[in-house]
Amino acid sequence: MRSFLAPLTLLLVLCAATVACAATLARADEPPPPPPVHAARATQPIVIDGLLDEAVWHGDNAITYLPQSDPKQGEPSAQRVEIRLAFDDDAVYVGARMFDSSPDSIVARLSRRDNQGGSDLFAVFLDTFHDKRTGYYFGVSAAGTQFDGTLSNDDWDDDSWDGVWSSRVHRDAQGWSSEMRIPFSQLRCSGGERPVWGVNFERFITRYNQDQKLVFTPRGQSGFVSRFPDLLGLDGIQATHHIEISPYTTGRAEYLAHASGDPFHDGSRYRPGVGGDLRTNLGAKLTLNATVNPDFGQVEIDPASVNLSDVETYYNEKRPFFTEGLSVFRCGNNGASDYWNFDWPEPTYFYSRRIGRTPGGGPPDGTQYADVPLATHILGALKLTGQPANHLNFGTLSALTQKEVAEYELGDGTRGSLAVEPLTYYGVLRGLRSFNHERQGFGLMGVETRRFFDGTGLGDAMNHNGFVLASDGWTFLDAKKAWVISGEAAGSRVDGTPARIAALEQGRVHYFQRPDRSDLGVDPNATSLTGSIARLWLNKQSGPWMSNSAVGFVSPGFDANDMGSNSRDDIINTHVGVGYNWNKPNRFKKYFWVIGAVAESWNFGGQHLMDQYFAKASLEQMNAWSWQWTNGFNREAIADRRTRGGPAMISPAGAWSSLYWDTNGKAPLFLYNEFDWNADAKGSHDFTIGPGVTWKPSSNVSLSAGPTLDWNHEDAHFITRSDDPLATATYGRRYVFATLDQTTAGAQLRMDCSMTPNLSLQMFVQPLVSSGRFRNYRELARGSSYEFSGYGANATYDPSSNTLSLDPDGAGAAPAIVTARPDFTFRTIRGNAVLRWEYVPGSAFFLVWTQDRSAQVDDGTFRLGPSLGKLATTPVNNIFMVKVSHHFDI
Repeated sequence: MRSFLAPLTLLLVLCAATVACAATLARADEPPPPPPVHAARATQPIVIDGLLDEAVWHGDNAITYLPQSDPKQGEPSAQRVEIRLAFDDDAVYVGARMFDSSPDSIVARLSRRDNQGGSDLFAVFLDTFHDKRTGYYFGVSAAGTQFDGTLSNDDWDDDSWDGVWSSRVHRDAQGWSSEMRIPFSQLRCSGGERPVWGVNFERFITRYNQDQKLVFTPRGQSGFVSRFPDLLGLDGIQATHHIEISPYTTGRAEYLAHASGDPFHDGSRYRPGVGGDLRTNLGAKLTLNATVNPDFGQVEIDPASVNLSDVETYYNEKRPFFTEGLSVFRCGNNGASDYWNFDWPEPTYFYSRRIGRTPGGGPPDGTQYADVPLATHILGALKLTGQPANHLNFGTLSALTQKEVAEYELGDGTRGSLAVEPLTYYGVLRGLRSFNHERQGFGLMGVETRRFFDGTGLGDAMNHNGFVLASDGWTFLDAKKAWVISGEAAGSRVDGTPARIAALEQGRVHYFQRPDRSDLGVDPNATSLTGSIARLWLNKQSGPWMSNSAVGFVSPGFDANDMGSNSRDDIINTHVGVGYNWNKPNRFKKYFWVIGAVAESWNFGGQHLMDQYFAKASLEQMNAWSWQWTNGFNREAIADRRTRGGPAMISPAGAWSSLYWDTNGKAPLFLYNEFDWNADAKGSHDFTIGPGVTWKPSSNVSLSAGPTLDWNHEDAHFITRSDDPLATATYGRRYVFATLDQTTAGAQLRMDCSMTPNLSLQMFVQPLVSSGRFRNYRELARGSSYEFSGYGANATYDPSSNTLSLDPDGAGAAPAIVTARPDFTFRTIRGNAVLRWEYVPGSAFFLVWTQDRSAQVDDGTFRLGPSLGKLATTPVNNIFMVKVSHHFDI
């Protein structure tokens, strides 16, 4: 492990040098801070009509100047503004006049909520706890479309939260104006006699491609919320207890493909449903969310993919109950504004899509027909978030999923039922405390999964309990927050029967059965599995020079997958990276930066897994076109998982490169293209091209198309393994590989049509065809090598059963390996249409149609046209859903 010392030594030297010079570091080119902003108490009702005709909008507390934040930071804006804040006992109000010398040039494109659509816009940012790290933003386009979200970690934003607030815009000969009413009930905030918040404002003028903010983050610097000026004048606001109830009713009609004679499916199924959500405040600083029999139906389907690896496909959360306040539950990667990772299996301690997952059990062997639930039903969930004390962010969530039962019929006609998922509790608790004006922070997080089997017979199939305790923190090393050390550490424990733990130890995350690792090994008597993880970063995030370095490990046995997600354990990883920013714009560029890094990885057995050299450059032009180029090279190393639990083998040296380019995203026609290429010394190579276009033919319609083509040639792809005591060079097993030629073509097609700011129609279609042909079957000759033994004439194919017979020695003593031929063509087209009408704030009507056609055949020949044509006759699944919810504020 000698090579590990070089980057680690450099990391420690950087830490020591940083501490020595920290007191002299400062943010460069800092603009002077603006004076405080004052809010006025409204003495008469404010009608939200966008007209700004109430007396409170003519006071002397106006903000009249927003400097450019882009493209020419700090320079005067093209047009002037007048912005005022007001409040009463129930809400904060924002009135903004956006003057425009050419009002006929205002760009006002209608779009669905949270899609700014390339329009002129106005937004307000509120740091309601004045903690200089978190907050909210509320915005509206010149067409009236709302967008909102949350702020975290000083620099990050998340648009998944949808508050219940009102706004209206008005266009006239002076430009356009906006009024917003943001109820205190939607905000976790500090109140009292003289509360202090933070505030910021933004205006974007599309035709100039010009962004304006009261305060902004200078290029090459970090920190956004921490720069907000104080918001004063909110004297006497108090938390008033409120309750929001949103009952709903749904209808679901399913018309699904089914086998002839299936006793459980006749092709149609109808499912009504009722439920409700509750939201209330516990004082001014905590929000309680609860849901009973929740409707977590997704209105946007997951994209189709073909995964031939042993790494789980990760899907983003889209269910509203979980997305609201999700940033509170983020653990790790706090403190710094950016984190680089190279071969580091970044864990997610809370992966909310585990709740309501696909049942973990299935029908017994010999089943001919079965009725298995597609997802586990969530009985209820409870969430509490907020700041119970100054500078303490807190969140807890509990959910209960019901016991799920499947019905089945065996081939002989015998029917039965069995449990496929037990009653399960999921819980997460998170706290993050900042200190010393947010210069230091420390957090803890605990997640737990507990299953109640109660004689279901599933004890050997699933973990009984899973628990993870994690911590994270940071400290800035200088007064201006240029240098920061941050880190995270966690431990996990999983309990189960000996059979379950043995299966877990041999699963895709752990592979304890690796025969060339004497320090591991499967314990047949173990009833628990424990492990740990830790990571330390040193980042320089301000000034023209930047630095990003880290060292960390994941021990064998760490497993967060009951409630979170981690792809592998048994790794020690480090990198050292530096970069430079050219932040001063000229006639051609807004900014240009380059970074470079060296990274290495090992496992706990001392095997060298990666030696990587990386470079990346990014350019944004003054016309808002952007370019990114990435290039890298890795030296020959060891692949300890390519045999899926067998001995390690050589990972050949390789290189990769990618180029991304796009045009101005605010223009009516937006183009982009991405090229990705990689190759290794043994002849494997992969090339992907992904062009795309978004066209806005009118002010309320957006059309997008993003086709992709991928050509993959893998010299040695794992097929199967087979026990054979004669295979002494590979520890009594034979590991079969083959050359894979795979071609994949797909596209994502979207249409957004907005009739009003609150009524929209979205359509999404994704066709995909992927074909893989395997040849040159051979087996690994010995461990820690890239040498193979071929089968030659002893490899035969039986088309009647679609099986391969691979005989290592012909007439010799070694038995033949019989396996299904893996050639495939997977073809699918899936899509949906969503009509959404928010008829009053917080109350909505949804009408959703989802269709899916999928088929797989054992022919690996890629034929795009015929494959797409056959989809027309492929059995189809149609699902229609309607949902009506109404928001009551009590």
